Amino acid sequence: MDGLSASVAAGVLSVTINRPEHLNALTVPVLATLADVLEAAASDPQVKVVRLGGAGRAFSAGASMNVDDWHGVGAAIDVTVQANRAVRAITTMPQPVVAVVQGPVAGNGVSLALACDLVVASDRAFFTMGATKVGLMPDAGASALLAATVGRARAMQMVLLNERLTAAQVLAWGLIAAVCPQQDLEAEASRIIALLLSGPAPVFAKTKRAINAVALADLEPAFERELTGQAELLGTNDFVEGATAFLQRRPAVFTGT
Repeated sequence: MDGLSASVAAGVLSVTINRPEHLNALTVPVLATLADVLEAAASDPQVKVVRLGGAGRAFSAGASMNVDDWHGVGAAIDVTVQANRAVRAITTMPQPVVAVVQGPVAGNGVSLALACDLVVASDRAFFTMGATKVGLMPDAGASALLAATVGRARAMQMVLLNERLTAAQVLAWGLIAAVCPQQDLEAEASRIIALLLSGPAPVFAKTKRAINAVALADLEPAFERELTGQAELLGTNDFVEGATAFLQRRPAVFTGT
């Protein structure tokens, strides 16, 4: 699978975003394939736990801004639609999903990580939203996922200020489950996955469904609000400026138009 790898062994579906040369930036094909794999896994009796990771030094830099992946406003909306599918698949599948984060996480990558049931990160990881820096709003359910995980005040801080938050900071905020030294990350992830494999799968499934029914009750409406808002913002001068500034590696100069 171009940009994604997946395999099942001993009850674990390991899915890896595999674009390390682009910091695992997300494209329509990658997100669509990810959603397909997760949707199929939901009813696969061989899959007891899902492990989601990224190849190389990053988990995911979010939606790709690379000119080779950019095909206009329609493609940008398609990225959001497919990211929504992937987030929905993670949150609705009965199996526990563990995100293993070794490095940077940005934009839609944050949404994918937060959709997972457990996030374990290395001490070299950092999280940033980034969307408002390019004249867009967070999407892929981020408005609901952030508010449900860290509360309104910190969600606003992450989105409006676009600060780079260390793994220790997001652990203190309750955004992730565990932080460990980089060299111990795989061992810690394997330990957590082994605990899940040894547990009662039907209990985990019902518990996940019950908690998400409360904590993520607003996820589907968030998808719709974000799609509508993003479609409007993609037609603004501020987005053109933000995207251009990003590609030119300079601060954007927004005009509110």
